[in-house]
Amino acid sequence: MGFPGYFLIVADFIQWAKSQNIPVGPGRGSGAGSVVAWALSITDLDPLKWGLLFERFLNPERVSMPDFDIDFCQDRREEVISYVQDKYGHDRVAQIITFGSLQARAALRDVGRVLEMPYGQVDRIAKLIPNNPANPTTIAEALKSEASLREQKAEDEQVADLITVSMKLEGLYRHASTHAAGLVIGDRPLAELVPLYRDPRSDMPVTQFNMKWVEKAGLVKFDFLGLKTLTVLQRAVDFIARRGTQIDLADIPLDDKATYEMLSNGDTVGVFQLESSGMRDVLRGLRPDRFEDIIAVVALYRPGPMENIKDYVARKHDPSQITYMHPNLEPVLAETYGIMIYQEQVQQAARVLAGYTLGAADILRRAMGKKIKAEMDEQRQIFINGAVKNELSEQLASDVFDQIAAFAGYGFNKSHAAAYALVSYQTAYLKANYPVEFIAASMALDAGNTDKLAIFRQECQQKSIAVLPPDINASSASFAVEVANDSADSAHSLASVRYALAAIKNVGSEAMARLVEIRQADGPFSSLQDFLQRLPREVINRRQMEGLARAGAFDSIHPNRRELCENMDMLLSHADAMRREAESNQDNLFAGTEAASDASIRLRAYDDWAAMDRLKEEFDALGLYLSAHPLDSYASQLSRLRIVTHAGLTALLENGQAPQRVNLAGSVTSKQVRVSQRGNRFAFVQLTDQTGVFEVTMFSDVLAEAMALLDAEKPLLISANLKVEENGPRLLAARVQYLDDAVAAWHGGVALWVQDEKPLAALKDALRADGPGKAEVKLQALINGNEVCIGVPGRFRLSGELRQHLRRMPGILNVHEL
Repeated sequence: MGFPGYFLIVADFIQWAKSQNIPVGPGRGSGAGSVVAWALSITDLDPLKWGLLFERFLNPERVSMPDFDIDFCQDRREEVISYVQDKYGHDRVAQIITFGSLQARAALRDVGRVLEMPYGQVDRIAKLIPNNPANPTTIAEALKSEASLREQKAEDEQVADLITVSMKLEGLYRHASTHAAGLVIGDRPLAELVPLYRDPRSDMPVTQFNMKWVEKAGLVKFDFLGLKTLTVLQRAVDFIARRGTQIDLADIPLDDKATYEMLSNGDTVGVFQLESSGMRDVLRGLRPDRFEDIIAVVALYRPGPMENIKDYVARKHDPSQITYMHPNLEPVLAETYGIMIYQEQVQQAARVLAGYTLGAADILRRAMGKKIKAEMDEQRQIFINGAVKNELSEQLASDVFDQIAAFAGYGFNKSHAAAYALVSYQTAYLKANYPVEFIAASMALDAGNTDKLAIFRQECQQKSIAVLPPDINASSASFAVEVANDSADSAHSLASVRYALAAIKNVGSEAMARLVEIRQADGPFSSLQDFLQRLPREVINRRQMEGLARAGAFDSIHPNRRELCENMDMLLSHADAMRREAESNQDNLFAGTEAASDASIRLRAYDDWAAMDRLKEEFDALGLYLSAHPLDSYASQLSRLRIVTHAGLTALLENGQAPQRVNLAGSVTSKQVRVSQRGNRFAFVQLTDQTGVFEVTMFSDVLAEAMALLDAEKPLLISANLKVEENGPRLLAARVQYLDDAVAAWHGGVALWVQDEKPLAALKDALRADGPGKAEVKLQALINGNEVCIGVPGRFRLSGELRQHLRRMPGILNVHEL
């Protein structure tokens, strides 16, 4: 077919990447169906074993350009591109231009700016255009469907001008950019073949022809895609290797029992392609036990084909339900229990029933996918004629053609599904067999996404994996695996995830990498003095120091976090003084003596933050609760109030037992207030409990009463109506109150942990001011090495306000509800 040069170039840069230990995906798209690509290590799946067809990739009967989409580790993709530039010539390798066109909303906003109309007015008009990125709505279409837009155009001459001019500009090119992954490589300087453009944001030349026209100019596109999952896999493998176990992902068994058990339980957080809640539901019903099942769910879990999932699951568990459109199709459809899932099955069915070549069958598949009547009529006749020769009746052949055509409209490329199913299986295998390393690698790649970090943190809790706090003397810049030193066999010793310094807000990854370099070169930091003396200015500015202190990263050398923050000016001044002294090349009077090494910074004394304040500061620094959760101290009261956790609600939903009204407790992490078309305010409020993150919708009447509570940074009790909709469960708030007020109404007592008598006078005054009631108070103290519990005489009201005050009272170390 004339494409050996293309195959060899792709094989060259893939083999180079692998020789440099740059992770490369097993394949993507239809290229996985090529035996030659497999032999050249372009793809990693044996197409003969998995029934992948070359004719789905390249069709000898209708020659078109080949197109290998190659996934590389996203962190090292640029190295491969640089290699290609160096090898083939910087003047022969270029990116491909793309053009951004003016769509409806952008056109209105640009024209409104030129017409000097008020931004708010133009913004409101633009938002009347329905926003559907997959199928953008034009202004003309919006005028037909949106009465408000028509009214404004009719009533306001300026708005009419805005819309008229915008419609003329809509669809025109607005700017030039570059294709996210596509490169072209020429056999001569590209300036001799196509006009070039210089993108100011890139050092590479760019073709002035877009992807469609650059191929017509005789150039072939190569796709260099970055896939984060490959980086996660490689990092996990590196973590595992440090514990003495070498893993080659190309050689892992595809029948690992632990992996399929984990998938069958829906335990797929972090597993490529399989981690959505809907996909987890499918896996729990399917209970996959073979690699073909993973290929099938990757192909089926899309709009349209999803209708076949229930049938696939039912047939897998009850073979008596399996049927075939025609007996001759059993060899083609046995793998998928008689359901046509893949485009390759359409090709094979045409060959078996109507004598098509696989190349001609690919033309049939494309015609069925496009549903162009003239092509379909032509193919129907070819199919019927061939089927009649194979002893099918004309009517049966026509009926089978219609059934195949219905499936073909939803058919998925099996080569792509199989290649991505392999990546899914590899991530699942590592999670099932090496969960600590896998989660640490996943957190490292999502270090800037606190929502994802919180999910992985909860995953660790469920799997009893410790997440150790950030520590200037133990953490790396990135997330890492930390192994306890009490075992001679590191492969079987207890492992934990150590939190990353760079994942603390406002500290910067480069600065934290420098901090770790200095620590590794000269040993752990022994004191604040030592830390300030050894770190350069770019690592110890105010923002970085406060972030580290609030997150607890200094706890190993100075556990009082508040004291550090209150003395920050002194600490920074001290660091500047030491730096100036070092730069002046003058010896200190005590330099080199024991007195100098023992010198310490004298901080003004402060009591540390109370437990709740400490947690809040930690949350602000990390974006999640790490050392504890505000609800931990309410454990005994949550069941009395019939509060369901996020995980408990999920379990009830899975078992079909969820009630219509539920009580949930949580701390607010974010809220988005919106205005409906009728002008009513509503909000999406995200909360967290010990088991997960959940979202509650609050409409205007509830929101008006709850707004002050949402901003108070106190745990809330929310009574919500549960609606199970197509997109999943939805919680609609009916009532919101402080959790402490709800606990107080139950007259629940409290246990207070104290270390000395200092807080007792303030406690006595606070209890007296709050008034008598029915709740008891107990003091927990450590006396002569023994923990002692002392009951405070009397019964107290313990209002919600006092309960919050106790959690922040200096000298009270912890508060637990009784």
